[in-house]
Amino acid sequence: MIPSVLPTYNRAPLSFVKGEGSWLIEADGRRFLDLGAGIAVNALGHAHPTLVKALTDQAQSLWHVSNLYQIPQQQALADKLVAATFADTVFFTNSGTESCELAIKMARKYWYDKGQSDKTDIITFDGSFHGRSSAGIAAAGSEKMTKGFGPLLPGFVHLPWADIDAVRAAIIDTVGAILIEPVQGEGGIRPLPDQHLKELRAICDAHDLLLILDEVQCGVGRTGRLFAHEWAGIAPDIMMVAKGIGGGFPLGAVLATEKAAAGMTAGTHGSTYGGNPLACAVGCAVMDIVAEPAFLADINRKAGQLRQALEGLVAGHPDTFEAVRGTGLMLGVKCKVTNLDVVNAAYDAELITVPAADNVIRLLPPLTISADEIAESVARLDRAATSLETA
Repeated sequence: MIPSVLPTYNRAPLSFVKGEGSWLIEADGRRFLDLGAGIAVNALGHAHPTLVKALTDQAQSLWHVSNLYQIPQQQALADKLVAATFADTVFFTNSGTESCELAIKMARKYWYDKGQSDKTDIITFDGSFHGRSSAGIAAAGSEKMTKGFGPLLPGFVHLPWADIDAVRAAIIDTVGAILIEPVQGEGGIRPLPDQHLKELRAICDAHDLLLILDEVQCGVGRTGRLFAHEWAGIAPDIMMVAKGIGGGFPLGAVLATEKAAAGMTAGTHGSTYGGNPLACAVGCAVMDIVAEPAFLADINRKAGQLRQALEGLVAGHPDTFEAVRGTGLMLGVKCKVTNLDVVNAAYDAELITVPAADNVIRLLPPLTISADEIAESVARLDRAATSLETA
């Protein structure tokens, strides 16, 4: 008999009942250090008092009215995002998957309105992850996600990751945009070199293509800049955001230039819940904290501490670990043993990590993690590795 919750996840036998900062408390009372942050969602940790206050204050006033009306909290968050980024305009969604859907629609509508309705192809890359909608899985193109769900949405050109020559060779008259993650998350924590991102921007400029960045996982301070593309000194035309922007409350967004968004006029897109007062009140509170230069500088300091400790861990366990990769507080450890064995051993050490492709474990701690908690988390990962080696 099928369970009442559709069994599409292989869930760990853990039931967390409370969160406190960088800690998760299991129903049996065990305290786990959380280096997953809900897969880079709980950017400010669990039960951050500022976010709790923003949510509860708004909850006592107004939850939902729909986008048939003006929403002051939505306008306030849009203004903050426009002021802090390349964007001229923002559409709010509930998730990264919904942001992907709009980004694709926006790019295709842009060319349709320019009288080039055949310019629908979007270049994407191996190892990418853009959500699990029909458009998202078609964009990624991996057999693991697409098998059994055909026919797939057409119009995507899948290329090897970080192969600039392949990009140049793939540009034909039907290509209208390039879609890429500055740092692949699900793909195994693979940062795109800054020079490659600069070259993609230059190619888009030379061929009048739209550059779409998926910063659902790597954005909102995760890499030590407000958005990861800032390290390369470039700007996209369209950007997908979610996860950290809500600090744990479901919220996503598509940010765009006026040019790229020109085709999205009244009636071309919508969302019942997107940009609701609750979500946007929390999003405003997140932005007020994460966008501060001092907060971002602190992320970079912590990232240096964590990376140095992980490099030492890898050196001390050469039969278990191979290398550290990533940037900021979006780090991965490539394993020599099966990564799921490491994840499970970490559970036994009361530590949360997240598996990814290429036999990597992801370390995505709250951006508010302390120096002592970083040291303790690496000590727990060390115990997990030792337990595997002595089993």
